[in-house]
Amino acid sequence: MKAYIRLAAGVLLSCGLAHAARADILVGVAGPITGPNAVFGLQLQKGAEQAAADINAAGGIDGEQIKIVLGDDASDAKQGVSVANKFVADGVQYVIGHYNSGVSIPASEVYAENGMLNITPASTNPVYTERGLWNTFRANGRDDQQGEIAAKYILENFKDGKIAIVHDKQPYGQGLAEETKKALNAAGITEVLLEGITPGEKDYSALISKMKAAGTTFIYYGGYHTEAGLIKRQMKDLGLDAKMMAGDGVNSNELASIAGDAVDGILMTFASDPRKNPAGKEIVDKFRAAGFEPEGYTLYSYASLQVIAQAIGKSKSKDSATLAEFIKANGPFSTVIGDLGFDAKGDLTRPEFVIYEWKKGDDGNYAPVEIGG
Repeated sequence: MKAYIRLAAGVLLSCGLAHAARADILVGVAGPITGPNAVFGLQLQKGAEQAAADINAAGGIDGEQIKIVLGDDASDAKQGVSVANKFVADGVQYVIGHYNSGVSIPASEVYAENGMLNITPASTNPVYTERGLWNTFRANGRDDQQGEIAAKYILENFKDGKIAIVHDKQPYGQGLAEETKKALNAAGITEVLLEGITPGEKDYSALISKMKAAGTTFIYYGGYHTEAGLIKRQMKDLGLDAKMMAGDGVNSNELASIAGDAVDGILMTFASDPRKNPAGKEIVDKFRAAGFEPEGYTLYSYASLQVIAQAIGKSKSKDSATLAEFIKANGPFSTVIGDLGFDAKGDLTRPEFVIYEWKKGDDGNYAPVEIGG
């Protein structure tokens, strides 16, 4: 009997070791897979999935394969927390996401409490990395940086204009608008109108009437492409000829679809186009060959997984707390969007934002064109 028990135990142990050797490294990817911002959720999904496929094809991480676990937060904070808790239950070890700052902030607290590293490729609100959490990183810039760049451009080119500041009352949009307002006010420019809108509305005529009454010649908008496109199109329809500027939340080809010809001339802030970085040419070509244009945050999501994989490989540890300290102390990491280093808060150590203007190309389609820093 004892011999049988020893034999059975040996078989179970060997099976357990074999299973461990074949274990997947579970990486959660969270974003708005459905809803008005689904175009950005798809970018996060496609970027991480391609990175995982490429890393796995090269042998994985120390022989282990990456498995992507997808979570749809629909740009809703409560649903984002539900996604985070499901990731915990699923045994996810690291998380790439979320897209919206208002979702990333509460979800990251769940990840911190459960020992999970969190890199967002897209959330820009400073609060995300300002709370002193050990686990929060971002592969993109912050709204206080973005607001300063926007204000600098406005001051250099539209300082005599009558500026209206509008936002969607959400953490990302309102936070970005407030940072831009702060920088403008510090330079002696006071807005003629400060207004919040309700996302999802279809009629912004009341807002446009207020802007016309205030003599608005320039509008700064904090929010996403869905509302920005509608506002600009309705401005044109109602005869308000004012320049519009927005942040990285409008960087989607859907902006042109929504705004139509009114998209012409819209200004926005975003990082210098990562698709033009020589470090990412092979990957960009791979996306395009598969019929997917890696715009917006696609390559930021890809780079986020590269950072995680390199940190595990170099540190020889999969413990999230150990990796967090390693990432902060041992950058930069070579990625598809260039070398990324992180400070003690988990923010990038390099500046990120430049100015773009939406223009019609030779093909008749509108696209953002970089015009300055």
